[in-house]
Amino acid sequence: MPAQRLTPAALAALPATLPAWTLREGRLHREFRFADFSAAFGFMTRVALAAEQLGHHPDWSNVWNRVSITLSTHDLGALSDLDVELARRIDVLAG
Repeated sequence: MPAQRLTPAALAALPATLPAWTLREGRLHREFRFADFSAAFGFMTRVALAAEQLGHHPDWSNVWNRVSITLSTHDLGALSDLDVELARRIDVLAG
């Protein structure tokens, strides 16, 4: 199923829907900190598997115990339902 662009109402609801995420330049963003590199890399591996299941992949980076994730749907040039679903799955994985 193709990604569906978020409606203005869904965009307005994002702070309540995904309270740990922020909007930056029209994209969802979240920073994570872990005990060490191994824990951060393990988290990234779990996120990679979730992203692959959705066929939707994050823009991300890792420096030692920190992981920075930004979500957007490049094909649409906007946020979509896939971004929200991946953010939800990431939140579950983060605990």
